[in-house]
Amino acid sequence: MTIAPIRKTVSVSAAPGRVFELFTTQMGAWWPKGMTIGASPAVEVLIEPRAGGRWFERAEDQAETNWGKVLDWDPPRRLLLAWQIDASWAFDPSLETELELTFAAEAGGTLVTLEHRHLERFGDSAAKMAEMLRGGWPGIIDGFAAYASKT
Repeated sequence: MTIAPIRKTVSVSAAPGRVFELFTTQMGAWWPKGMTIGASPAVEVLIEPRAGGRWFERAEDQAETNWGKVLDWDPPRRLLLAWQIDASWAFDPSLETELELTFAAEAGGTLVTLEHRHLERFGDSAAKMAEMLRGGWPGIIDGFAAYASKT
């Protein structure tokens, strides 16, 4: 079974380098509050700036919960992340779907494209997860665009 990737594009009124920087270094500022998976409320969402780096949240009590890892770090053009959160919303190191972000210059700013693919890797939960993620990613990336356009 193959499930179509989730795709969403947004325009941000800033240069690609700045948009890439805001996406990768300030995720905790624009990521929706309460949409994290750790036992305690998250205060930061972090991406280590290199291929092989971690993508994780840090809670008020400094506990860290992994979300995935960096597969490709190519500023300011592309970021490829492994989403390793399973259907029960827990980190699963054996699961790997891909979340690709591209940042392309356009008149007046940057076109950001999000693609979440390989959703069939969720197995029996693939259709349910695809539906939830299709409902979630558009709002999340729109929120990022609003944040980046005014920062």
